[in-house]
Amino acid sequence: MSDRRAGDDRRNRCRLCGSPLSETTGESAVSDFCSTGCRDVAAEFGAGDGDSGTDSGDVADGGTDDTDRDGSVRTFFRVDGMHSATCEAFLEAVAEDRDGVSDAEASYVTETVRVDHDPERVSTDALEDALSTVGYTAYLREDATADDETGGTRRSREMSGLRKRRSDDMLEMRYVVGVVFGSFLLLPFLAVLYPMFLTDFTDWSALSQFDDAFTGFSGPMYMPLFLVMTAAILYLTGGPLLRGAYVSLKLRRPTTDLLAALTICSAYVYSVAVSGLGRNDLYFDLTIVVASIVMGATYYEATVKRRATDRLTDLTVSQVDTARLYASDGSTTELPVADLESGDRVLVREGERVPVDGTLAEGECAVDEAVVTGESLPVTKREGDEVVGGSVVTTDAAVVDVGERTTSSIDRLTRVVWNVQSADHGVTRRADELAAPLVPIVLAAAVVVGAGSLLFGASGMTAALAVCMTLMVASPWALGFATSYSVATSLEAALERGIVVFDETIFERLRAIDVVVFDKTGTLTTGEMSVLEADAPDDLLAAAAALEQRAAHPAAAAIATAFDGSDGRNEEGDASGSARADGGAAAAGDRAVSDFHTHATGVEGTVDGRTVLVGHPDLFRELGWTLGDGLEARLERAREAGRLPVVVGRDGTAEGVVIVGDEPREAWEETIAALDADGIDVVVLTGDDGTASETFAEHPGVDHVFAGVSPDGKTAAVRRMKGDSRVAMVGDGTNDAPALAAADLGISLGSGTALAADAADVAIVDDDLAAVERAFALARAARNRIRQNLGLAFVYNALAIPPAVLGIVNPLVTTVAVVVGTLLIVGNAERSLVGD
Repeated sequence: MSDRRAGDDRRNRCRLCGSPLSETTGESAVSDFCSTGCRDVAAEFGAGDGDSGTDSGDVADGGTDDTDRDGSVRTFFRVDGMHSATCEAFLEAVAEDRDGVSDAEASYVTETVRVDHDPERVSTDALEDALSTVGYTAYLREDATADDETGGTRRSREMSGLRKRRSDDMLEMRYVVGVVFGSFLLLPFLAVLYPMFLTDFTDWSALSQFDDAFTGFSGPMYMPLFLVMTAAILYLTGGPLLRGAYVSLKLRRPTTDLLAALTICSAYVYSVAVSGLGRNDLYFDLTIVVASIVMGATYYEATVKRRATDRLTDLTVSQVDTARLYASDGSTTELPVADLESGDRVLVREGERVPVDGTLAEGECAVDEAVVTGESLPVTKREGDEVVGGSVVTTDAAVVDVGERTTSSIDRLTRVVWNVQSADHGVTRRADELAAPLVPIVLAAAVVVGAGSLLFGASGMTAALAVCMTLMVASPWALGFATSYSVATSLEAALERGIVVFDETIFERLRAIDVVVFDKTGTLTTGEMSVLEADAPDDLLAAAAALEQRAAHPAAAAIATAFDGSDGRNEEGDASGSARADGGAAAAGDRAVSDFHTHATGVEGTVDGRTVLVGHPDLFRELGWTLGDGLEARLERAREAGRLPVVVGRDGTAEGVVIVGDEPREAWEETIAALDADGIDVVVLTGDDGTASETFAEHPGVDHVFAGVSPDGKTAAVRRMKGDSRVAMVGDGTNDAPALAAADLGISLGSGTALAADAADVAIVDDDLAAVERAFALARAARNRIRQNLGLAFVYNALAIPPAVLGIVNPLVTTVAVVVGTLLIVGNAERSLVGD
C-alpha cells in the first residue's frame, strides 16, 4: 500500500520540479507539469524524475523539513575552522562514525555540516561534541546569529554572532602572540647568529667579531628558552596548520597545510637536536617565520571576508521576527513568531509582511507574493484563500488564521538553501591539488637522503638531521601562503568594485562557467513599477495621483510619482514618469480628497467634488462603471505585452488608461552581449508569462527564454542544465535562493533579498547589472594572479636547495630565501588586477 501511495504521490507532482499538481490551477497547469515553463524546460533539458533535489515539495506542500518518514532528524551545524575540502571529508567521517547517523554532508564554503540522525540513538548535543574536535568548534546553525541582531543577511548575522566572534578572536590572538613572542626570539638571530653565518660567505673585517660567536657555549644553557618558547609559538600560531596536517594525514589527502607543517616541524626538531649537540646552526627562526607568514595570510583572508559580509547588512530582510496576535475583541498583542500556535489569528497591517503561512480569515486584500513566487504583480486574496508567509499586504489589513505549521515559506526556503549548500562541496584549491603529488616527492627525497647518508657511513643522528634538512628546504610551504594572500587581495579588489565574493574558490570555479541563467523580474528588470504611457485627461491623471498617494500598491506609487504635477505631465511633456514637474507634488497634494476608500484592486474617492475611481478593469465592472469598446481593446493589447493596465475614470465612466510595467535595467543589453562574446550561453527564467519576456527573447545573445516557470521549476531547470554544463545563476528574490544555491555559481544583485544574498557566492552591492560581467572578468584576472603566485611559491625552494646540496646552507640562507620568496608573492599580489 505504501508503494502505491508513493507512486500516486509522484504522479500528482510536476515531472520537472516535484511541485504538487493538485495545488496548481488555471492555464499554468499543463498535463504532468505544474506550469508551461516547467514543461518547456523539460522539453529542452529532460524532465528527470520530478524531484528538483532541493526538497521543493517540502516548501510547496507543507511537508516536514526536519523529520523524515523513518523518524530520522536533519540537523544543521555551523563549524568554525573549516577551510578546505579536506575539512569537509574529515567532519563527514567524524559524524558518520557516530551510531545513529545515516548521512552527513559538509561544505566549508558555508562552514555547515548537515547530519541526518536518529535522535533516540544520538542526540544533537552528542553530535555537537563529536564535531568539536581537533580545533573545530561546532554549534547549531540556528544559534549562530547574534542575539541582538535581526537586520541584514543571515550570513552577516552568523559572521557577527558571539560564537563566530570568539572563533575569530582566537585566530587573531594566535597570530598576535606568534608575532610578538616570535619577534623576541628572533632578536638573537638578528644580533648574533645571522652576522656569524654571514662570515661563511665574506671576509669583511667588520664581521670578524662574530667568528667565534657561541663557541664553547653549551647547548643546554640556551636550549630551554628557544625550545619552550618556539614550541608555544608552534602550538598557538601554527596550531591550525598542524590540525590541517593531521586531518590530511588521517584522510591520506595531502594539502598545503601538510607541506607547511613539514617545514616548521622539521626545522623545530632539527634545532632541538643540534642544540643538544652544542651546535649553533639553529632553525628555530624558520619555524617562527614560516608559521607566522602562513597564518598571517590566513588571518588577512578571514578579515577581508568579514568586511565583505559587513557590506550586506542593509539588504532587505524577508523573515518576520514578531507577529501581532489578534484577539476576538479586536485587541492585539505583539509576540515572537516562534510563540505562535496553530489556530491563532494574527493581524497584518497594510505594508507589513505576513509572519507565517495561513489563510485569510475575513475580507479582501491585495498581497505582493513576489518574494516567494517571483510574480511581479500583487494578487487579490479573499476570505479562505491561502496567504504565504513573507509576502507583503499592499492594500487594507489582513487577519490571517495561522496554519498547521507555524512557519513561513521563507523559513522553509531557508532550510532548502541550507540543504543545497551543505550538500554542495567546495572546490579543492589549486594549491591543494598541487600538494597531493608534491608531498610524496618531498618525503621520498628525504628518505633517499637519509638512506644515502647511512650507506656512506654516517651515524644515525647525522642521517636524521639530513632528513630534517631535506624536509626544510624541499617542502614548498609557500604554496599555502601564496594562495591565501592572493585570495585575500583578490577579494579586496572585488570589494572595492562593489562585488562581494563569499567563496574564495570563485576565482577557480568561474573559469568553467559556460551558461549564465538570469531571473527576469528584479534582475534583468528593475523590479519597480513605472508608468510607461497614459491616455487620459490631464486633470483626471492629477486627480488619480492625489488618490494613489494614499495607497500602498506598487502601481499606485508609480502613478503618484508620474502625475503629481498640476498638468499631469512631467518636464519632458510625456507621461512616462521619468521626471516630475517642479512643484508638482505640492499641486497634487493641494487637491481636496474626501471619502477615500481602498478596494482589493484599486482606490476610490472624491477629488475636488467629483467621484474618481482608479484600478483594475474588473473593479470598474463590479461597481457598474462604463468601459468603452475602444478602451477594452487597449487593455487587451497592454496585457498581451505583459504590462499592467490601470483604468482611471470619473462619475461612473472610465475615461482612460495608464499602462504600468517593469522596465529592463540599464546596460542589460551590453551585459548579455559581453557574456555572449565570451562564449557564454545566456538563459532567462521568469515566472511571468511569455509576453512579458519578448524583449529579452529578441536579443541575439539570449539562447533560451523560459516563461511561466515556478520557483521550484527554476531550481529544477538549473539542475537539469548542470547535467551538461557549468551553470551560474543571477537572481535577486527570495524565490531565487534555492536556484542560486543549486547553481555552480550564484550571483545576487544588491536590491535582492537577504535570503538571495545568503544563497549566492557573489553579491553585487549596487543595482548595476553590468557588474555581473565585470565580476567574471575580475575573477578571471584573479585566477591568473593566483597561478602566477603559485609559481613564485617555489622561489624559496629554488634559493634554498642548491646551497643545501653544496653543503653551505645555514639559517641565514633559509631566512633570505623566505624573505625573497615572500616579498615576490606579496608584491605580485598587491599589483592592480585592472588590465590583467
